[in-house]
Amino acid sequence: MELHDVWFVLIAVLWTGYFFLEGFDFGVGVLTKLLARNRPEKRVLINTIGPVWDGNEVWLLSAGGATFAAFPEWYATLFSGFYLPLLAILVCLIVRGVAFEYRAKRPEEHWQRNWETAIFWTSLIPAFLWGVAFGNIVHGVKIDQDFNYAGGVLDLLNPYALLGGLVTLALFTFHGTVFVGLKTVGEIRERARKLALRVGLVTALLVLAFLLWTQSDRGDGASLVALVAAVVSLVVSLVAARARHEGWAFALSGLTIVATVAMLFLTLFPNVMPSTLNPDWSLTVTNASSSPYTLKIMTWCAAIATPVVMVYQGWTYWVFRKRIGTQHIAETVH
Repeated sequence: MELHDVWFVLIAVLWTGYFFLEGFDFGVGVLTKLLARNRPEKRVLINTIGPVWDGNEVWLLSAGGATFAAFPEWYATLFSGFYLPLLAILVCLIVRGVAFEYRAKRPEEHWQRNWETAIFWTSLIPAFLWGVAFGNIVHGVKIDQDFNYAGGVLDLLNPYALLGGLVTLALFTFHGTVFVGLKTVGEIRERARKLALRVGLVTALLVLAFLLWTQSDRGDGASLVALVAAVVSLVVSLVAARARHEGWAFALSGLTIVATVAMLFLTLFPNVMPSTLNPDWSLTVTNASSSPYTLKIMTWCAAIATPVVMVYQGWTYWVFRKRIGTQHIAETVH
């Protein structure tokens, strides 16, 4: 296996880790409007991700940085062609971080309500737009012979990509719902379980439709295995949620995300951005990659830094593993 193939796999792993971890972050943000009934319950939801949300975003920085260094042509075409949706995601992530920090700084009702609304929308919009972006990457976009994006913003809003957006939004919301069931106690835990069953059914239909479309478009035997793994994991996660086995439900909803992202990258390889204008103008792992020497240096750096980051993040989750409820929320910080 060549180093550019290795880095394609590593970038796929980084995006998978990001969607697994940030997926339930986005889901919890959406649930602040769908699940919480009062201010203490909203605080409980925010506190479930409070210690980890910023660490989860490290995976996004790593994925973007790795793409820039390992596949500069891919990075240039992607960020120039998808400029507006990626800018919208970036703005949402900035506002979302500010909202987490500023929400409890003042006690006024309108102050906290406005920041809670910001958390909801800046969780929902990126959850949808990431699916739109990856739907276009996999399905292909208008790339000319100079590897420049030749389409417009409206070209990105095609049916396949929009379905991909609905899939990521639903899947992240379901992932967040089972995470809340895993991390809370009391009435909010029971409501999260019931909501997970309803959201999970819709998610299962969307995921099945999207993955079948992907398989029929450019799938093979390996992607079919990933498709089956994604669907089976999601169904079993629903069964586990119904049986109140929140740990298994969360692990299996995460496995659904892993299998879904794996299928997208399996159908994409050896391309990194297919061209719908001419297959010969597609960006591939070969023509979009950096020099072998650059990839070699990057491999050594990743081999040293990645285990350290993963151990530290795992330790963070272990420290903040306890369940919480409204009884843990002080009156003054509602």
